[in-house]
Amino acid sequence: QVQLVESGGGLVQTGGSLRLSCTASGRTFSLYTTGWFRQAPGKEREFVAAISGGAGRTSYADSVKGRFTISRDKSKNTAYLQMNSLTPEDTAVYYCASGSWSRGAGESSAYDYWGQGTQVTVSS
Repeated sequence: QVQLVESGGGLVQTGGSLRLSCTASGRTFSLYTTGWFRQAPGKEREFVAAISGGAGRTSYADSVKGRFTISRDKSKNTAYLQMNSLTPEDTAVYYCASGSWSRGAGESSAYDYWGQGTQVTVSS
């Protein structure tokens, strides 16, 4: 049984930073694509970033390029999302997911397993 557990969310002021973690059990993270998505109140879930299995190619939404960095630690079977220069527009529930790059890393349909989400709130 595959489980993904996110952590690291919280309340931060504009311009601050947070690092989200996503730890997997039942699956070797580095063999699959890991994606981060977010959903703000009243909005649809949107792609944030992804890192492919194997070579570790990365992809980012335009809205977070240059501010967010996705990475992973194979020894801990954990993926991370470092978020810098946060703004209130980044406020959302953040979800990690595990799936396949070839199915479209920016598409929810590419992912088979999802975490429960962690809340990120950025105050102005």
